[in-house]
Amino acid sequence: MALLAMEHLTAYRSMPVDGPAVLAEPGGKAAMPKVLLIEDDRETANEIMAELTERGYEVDWAATGIEGLDKARAGGVDAMIVDRLLPGMDGLTIIEAVRQAQIRTPVLVLSALGAVNDRVRGLRAGGDDYLTKPFAIVELVARIEALLRRPAESRDTVLRVGPLELDLLSRTAKRGERVVDLLPREFRLLEYMMRRKDQLLTRAMLFEEVWNYKFVPQSNLVDVHMGRLRRKVDMPDEPPMIHNVRGEGFILRAPA
Repeated sequence: MALLAMEHLTAYRSMPVDGPAVLAEPGGKAAMPKVLLIEDDRETANEIMAELTERGYEVDWAATGIEGLDKARAGGVDAMIVDRLLPGMDGLTIIEAVRQAQIRTPVLVLSALGAVNDRVRGLRAGGDDYLTKPFAIVELVARIEALLRRPAESRDTVLRVGPLELDLLSRTAKRGERVVDLLPREFRLLEYMMRRKDQLLTRAMLFEEVWNYKFVPQSNLVDVHMGRLRRKVDMPDEPPMIHNVRGEGFILRAPA
C-alpha cells in the first residue's frame, strides 16, 4: 500500500513551484541538490524518487541498511532520507554511525512509529527532522527544502526579508518605517517564517515547530494566528508578503 497521500500530491502539482535550492560549486557553477534515500519499500521509494527527480533533485537509493550506511559514509550528498526500520541495519544505527564519523549531512527520518518517545529517539540519534508514515509528498518535499536551507540560517540578531525587519534582541518588528506590533506567539511565528523565506510551510510544520505539538490537532489554530499576523504585516495598501497556498500551507516572500 502506498504510504503517500496522493490526493495532496495532485493538488500540489498544479501549483507553481520554485524548485529545489540550487547549491553553489567552486567557481560559481550551479549544482542541484543530491539526496540519498535509504528506504526498503520499493513502492514508497519509487514515489519519493519520482517526485524529487521531477523537481530537479539528484537522488541515490539504497534498499538496505548496510548499503545505505556505505553510501552515507561515501559522502557527496546534501541531504539524507532514512527509513527507521530497515533490513540488515536499523535506520537509527546508520544515523549514529555517520554522526560518529563527523558527517553532518542533514537527515530526515521516516518512520511508521509516531509516538513521542520514538520521535525523541530519532532526533537524539542525530536526525534533524522526523516524518511519520503515512505522509503527504508535499510535506516531505517541504521538510527537505527546509533542511537544505538550514545551514544558511545565521545567528544574526536581526532578520530581514524585503522591507520586513525583525530584531530578535529588542523583540521588535518593522515593515519599512512602520512598526509592527506583535504578540509573543506572532513574533515566534514570523521569526520561523523569515528564517525560511520562499519555502512552503505546511500547517503540520508550524504546529510542530511554533506550537511544539507532536501531532496535528483538528484545529484552525494556525489559520487564526496566521490571519492576525497577515493583517499586521500586510496592510491593504502594501504588496502582500504572506501568501496562503490553498490546502497546503503558507509562504513568506519579499514583494516582487
